[in-house]
Parts: sequence; structure tokens; C-alpha cells
Amino acid sequence: MPNFAGLNGRISGAALPHWMGRVVKTRDTSESAPQVTVQDIEGGSHIVGAPRNDGRATLVMFVSPTCPVCKALLPVLKASLASERDWLDIVLASDGEPGQHARFVKDKGLSRFPYVLSEHLGRSFGVAKLPYAVLIDETGKLSATGLVNTREHLESLFVAKESGVANIQQFLRSSDPRRASSGE
Repeated sequence: MPNFAGLNGRISGAALPHWMGRVVKTRDTSESAPQVTVQDIEGGSHIVGAPRNDGRATLVMFVSPTCPVCKALLPVLKASLASERDWLDIVLASDGEPGQHARFVKDKGLSRFPYVLSEHLGRSFGVAKLPYAVLIDETGKLSATGLVNTREHLESLFVAKESGVANIQQFLRSSDPRRASSGE
């Protein structure tokens, strides 16, 4: 997956979200997610990152209508919406011209997902490449984040939440006290 940073919002002639190419702060898992109020393209209001009383987690998937990998992942996201429905809500996020995104939602059959346009949301989660996902647990804490190029990448976020280990580095630190003390 190419690194879009520093390309002034364009790569291969495709427009990218406005926050791309700007310096953003990455977030550590287990910290509280930023709470960002956003509107979906249907006009509904959502607070992404807030603790939830219903015990459900939220996956925020950052996509673009011009991203081929994002488009290839849409069937995986649709399948996950059904298979993980007992514990997970999925929000699609991007920014840009609302009409382009409304056509994308219609053309790709994405009406079952809240679809939000917010540059601030992408910056708040440190998104620098697409497709990127943020998994927020029911308490409003980050469970896992990362690039999602395949079904396996997406499923690894679910496993990270289930196991309480966000990435391989955290696993190695927690399983070997020598690594934790040496900073490896």
C-alpha cells in the first residue's frame, strides 16, 4: 500500500481525503478514543469514540470512493456487518464533496452503514493511509487500529479486541518481561 503522506491529496490521479498528506498524531491503543461529533450523509448525528451503554463496539473504516483497495474491501465489510452484528457497529468515514460520496454509497449498496464526511475525524485518529480502521470498544477505548488491505487484516482487529492485545509488539512485551524492561 503506498504512503499517501506528502502527496498533497493526490496519487495516481485519484483525489484522496483532505487530511491525507498532513502531519497527524497517531494514537496508542488502550487510550481513550477522541470523541468527535459527526453527521452522516443522511443528516444523522453520531458521536464517534464515546462510551456506549449498549455494550457494542464501533469500527470506523476510513475509505475513499477513488481507492481501489477500499472498493475491494466493501464485500468484506458487508459480510462483517452481518457476521459481527451481535457486538459491532461499522461506520464508514471519509471527507470531500458530499455528492460524490452519496453516489458511491448508492452505487456500492452501502446504505446500511452510517457514512460520515469529516476531515477532523480522520485527523483525530491519525489516519495517514487508506484503507484504515479504528476499533473502539464499548468503553470508548481504542482496541486496535491499522491499515486494512485484506479480510485477514480486518479480522486481526477483532482478534486484538477479543484477546486484549492490540499488536505483536504489545504481545511480545507482555509475554516476556525482559523485553518489556529493555524497551524491545
